[in-house]
Amino acid sequence: MKDFPWFKFYPKSVPQEVDVEAYSSVAGLFEESVQKYGKAVAYECMGKKISFLEVDRLSKDFASYLQNELKLQKGDRIAIQMPNLLQYPVAMFGALRAGLVVVNTNPLYTPHEMEHQFKDAGISAVVIVANFASNLEEILPKLDVKHIILTEIGDLLGGFKGSIVNLAVKYIKKMVPAYNLPNAIKFNDALSIGAHHNLTPVDLNLADTAYLQYTGGTTGVSKGAELTHGNIIANMQQISAWMRPKLKEGEELVVTALPMYHIFALTVNCLAMLKIGAHNLLITNPRDMKAFCKDLRKHKFSVITGVNTLFNGLLNQESFRNLDFSYLKISVGGGMAVQKYVAEKWSTVTGTPLAEGYGLTETSPVACCNPIDGTERIGTIGLPLPNTEVKIVDDEGNELSNGEKGELCIKGPQVMKGYWNRPKETNDVMLGEWLKTGDIGIITDDGFIKIVDRKKEMILVSGFNVYPNEVEDAIATHDKVMEVGVIGMPDEHSTEKVIAYVVPNDPSVTSAEIIKHCRESLTNYKVPREVHFVDELPKSNVGKILRRIIKEDHIKKSA
Repeated sequence: MKDFPWFKFYPKSVPQEVDVEAYSSVAGLFEESVQKYGKAVAYECMGKKISFLEVDRLSKDFASYLQNELKLQKGDRIAIQMPNLLQYPVAMFGALRAGLVVVNTNPLYTPHEMEHQFKDAGISAVVIVANFASNLEEILPKLDVKHIILTEIGDLLGGFKGSIVNLAVKYIKKMVPAYNLPNAIKFNDALSIGAHHNLTPVDLNLADTAYLQYTGGTTGVSKGAELTHGNIIANMQQISAWMRPKLKEGEELVVTALPMYHIFALTVNCLAMLKIGAHNLLITNPRDMKAFCKDLRKHKFSVITGVNTLFNGLLNQESFRNLDFSYLKISVGGGMAVQKYVAEKWSTVTGTPLAEGYGLTETSPVACCNPIDGTERIGTIGLPLPNTEVKIVDDEGNELSNGEKGELCIKGPQVMKGYWNRPKETNDVMLGEWLKTGDIGIITDDGFIKIVDRKKEMILVSGFNVYPNEVEDAIATHDKVMEVGVIGMPDEHSTEKVIAYVVPNDPSVTSAEIIKHCRESLTNYKVPREVHFVDELPKSNVGKILRRIIKEDHIKKSA
């Protein structure tokens, strides 16, 4: 497949190769976009719009604060923990312009998960929304975090509106648990202080690390994929080239419902759309489908990205089905497999194909995508992007022929530098310059790629990786549990659901107890949806619990 002419199936105007060194850094891309698009709207959230020039000014003020007041140096790590708010691009671009490494953090993480990530990354500072500040307070004594910057949801909405939103969130909706972080500085104060300093430009190059993007990888504990400015610029250029036939500079409106701390939305929505001067509509809470659809009704959106569950949820809203889709040009699904019936229904309702893409955090993230010119193949992940090679290998690393099933490997400029401070884990997933994805696939005779299975036992819930070991470890700490095995099973709402099989040491234990226990240390999507109690679990001759047998038995019982 090395010599397979993938490009002959490319959409018109998509080049075989792109310039992956077109910008010196992500900060350089941002600054060029500011020069090109100036007063045009860059981001909109909760009805408030800010221009490219405003993001430039605010992010420069934030960078100046980090550089001059906090004395942070090039390469220091800063965590950003917030949903889609106007503060995110300001903080993120500001951090990059100050030469820092951004550690994107899911705001729904439990204190235990936050502690692991912050310690592993060695962060010096954190920008966090007040809604989650109590979690930070809980783990702060265990961390070496020198600086805390605290923001509230309405901080950049302006004057009276911002104050009302903050009051409503805190006192009416009661979404901000009590916390005590006396040394934290307010985000808006940091901007005001930074405005009184001059930013000293930082010399960044493509080899410098831009993000530590945490993932379980193909197995195990959460690790920081070290993504360089070069990785991200390359993937942004690849994505931009793929979408070029349909999009026009300065004329597009992209709906960003996936959180920008997720690598998919970060590279595709935040950066590839930034390059073409798109108006980026940020959705803070896409789970509120009624409010989401109400927001969509106000906009002539031309691009929307998401995961299968998001598209399926929208399709089940009558208010969504009645929207005007005449401006919609591109719909892209990633993060998890797009189900066939969802893709077909989406096309019927919107008149636009739902193109499935594929990638990993380790590939910044997009490696393959279906064409967006109407020649997509439902049920496949499409074709490799420009400058990207793929191959299928057997267990010994030998390349297989088209139609043969094996592990999908990826090579390209978007492949990560490695896992942060984990050389062994990095070596485990690299085959020379090739990244082993852990996914089993085939390449069809006409070049399209299908994922047919996963090599590892990772469970995929609504686009997020759940690793059985982590869930088992949480359940095993319950004092009424003797042994536990965790599996994933298909689920129409979230691709897969987490199921636990427990051998109790106290017969009084209930599934509700186990689930409640899990909620104390695991994010909601990792919590088991079902708990079954058994007398024993299948094991190998050395005592290893055999999840494969648990799954087979579960399927038999469910038949």
